[in-house]
Amino acid sequence: SDVYKRQDVRMTDIEIAQNAKLKKISEIAESIGLTEDDFEPYGKYKAKVSLEVLKKNAGKKDGKLILMTAVTPTPPGEGKSTVTVGLTQALNKFGYKSIAALREPSLGPVFGMKGGAAGGGMSQVVPMEEINLHFTGDIHAISAAHNLISACIDNHIHFGNELDIDVNNITFKRVLDMNDRNLRSIVVGLGPKVNGVPRENSFQITVASEIMAIFCLADSITDLKERIGEIVFAYNRKGEMLKVKQLNIQGAVAALLKDAIKPNLVQTLENTPVFIHGGPFANIAHGCNSLLATKMALKLSDYVVTEAGFAADLGAEKFLDIKARLGKLEPNVIVIVATVRALKHHGGDKDLKSENIETLTKGLVNLEKHIESMQKYNLPVVVAINKFITDTDAEIQVIKDFCAKMDVEVANCEIWEKGGEGGKELVEKVMNAIEKNEKSDKKYTPLYDLNLSIQEKIEKIAKEIYGADGVNFAPKALNNIKKYVENGYDKLPICISKTQKSLSDNPDLLGRPTGFTITINEVRLSAGAGFLVAMAGEIIDMPGLPRKPAAELIDIDENGIISGLF
Repeated sequence: SDVYKRQDVRMTDIEIAQNAKLKKISEIAESIGLTEDDFEPYGKYKAKVSLEVLKKNAGKKDGKLILMTAVTPTPPGEGKSTVTVGLTQALNKFGYKSIAALREPSLGPVFGMKGGAAGGGMSQVVPMEEINLHFTGDIHAISAAHNLISACIDNHIHFGNELDIDVNNITFKRVLDMNDRNLRSIVVGLGPKVNGVPRENSFQITVASEIMAIFCLADSITDLKERIGEIVFAYNRKGEMLKVKQLNIQGAVAALLKDAIKPNLVQTLENTPVFIHGGPFANIAHGCNSLLATKMALKLSDYVVTEAGFAADLGAEKFLDIKARLGKLEPNVIVIVATVRALKHHGGDKDLKSENIETLTKGLVNLEKHIESMQKYNLPVVVAINKFITDTDAEIQVIKDFCAKMDVEVANCEIWEKGGEGGKELVEKVMNAIEKNEKSDKKYTPLYDLNLSIQEKIEKIAKEIYGADGVNFAPKALNNIKKYVENGYDKLPICISKTQKSLSDNPDLLGRPTGFTITINEVRLSAGAGFLVAMAGEIIDMPGLPRKPAAELIDIDENGIISGLF
């Protein structure tokens, strides 16, 4: 923490990161048993790790898997990435070999409202600026791969449309890794005939691309290529599905991802190893880092700490029902990050910086529901209180007393201020939970059986995870479901896209709403990724910038030193 204070003035995250003493990436690679042939350095402090490492370690027993999730967040988030980084630092500090597996930051939130995704305070992944800005170019590669498909679709139409593509029923959008609301609805192909066929089109942010979802669920280059070929990009004028493999470009698309698919290795402020790889949108997709990076971490360490986007009702549910199921992962414990400010927010508090036991107590119902939901997967739950400087001892004690009544392990975390040292209590509670899990007859079980009908799977998530009374299916959704059943897609897992601001599909319903129903407006097919996306409410897949974007705070001097990132 000496780095953390400078003449008693608190340093910003980027200042802390820039003052850190980094080890060369070769030293980090060596610390987890990698040889020079196993990785490719991208400068001094980043590297790509060969997929051959998975083959070499195939016979090795996997480490323990710790899933990090959270209560329903306030707009800036509750520090889930910070606690993930802090916990892996703490595990290493107290004698447990650990690797963290995180998502790559999208440039949209970096320049928008939420900022970067490399942790905060004394629990960060570095080099922070490079991770948040371009990194190793993976997301740009995904943008290029996605847009190659878009270009080939329109090119096919221009040169005669042999597949009889219905230009009014093309489901594949274009992408850009930037918040740009003006691209949500556009017209392409205007002007002379040589410019193509005029049609309505739209952009989504790259992290919402099905290519990104596929990228994070594929287990090899061959699997990646096959999944890309299965993408349904449009319908013909007979109403039949058309797949990317009918354009014969799946090989070219996969070729653009040949380097991107290799997991990225970096380090924390305390020089512990981290894989940062992939970053699907946690509404439209499953919101987890790549399966390849998670599996690699499990082979190279004893404890892997990974996270899932947004709160437990979104990211954790999708991790447990989609990623873990498809990847045959065996999670050992779930950590739910809670903050005093989030729980006061759910209790109706407007001033989150002043002590308020009443609103905090009211808001505990949100934590209660997330604990109950996660326990449905037959896994132990630990609550991590991510302590902010405005929190009081009395408020922290309220949360601890509540967890004690629920018979759930709880730890006060000061990892933002103290790094790994501030996670000692959390390490103890996580180890207790893992030991309990090993002795228990109960083992991780997905929430629903894939053989249930599409409606039954959606209803099970809505009722058991969100607390809804039921589900309303709009006529469009029912027509979608009928078509997917006819085409053999009814056995896929479900990815519900809804607001992250509430357990319900109404962002204004805080706490633990009751007496509500979920409305499914449509159901989309992600055939390559291998799931169905049920759209609940209006989820925008191309966000816009806020009135005062974070971009206004970011600067660079003549020496190349960046400031303002957070």
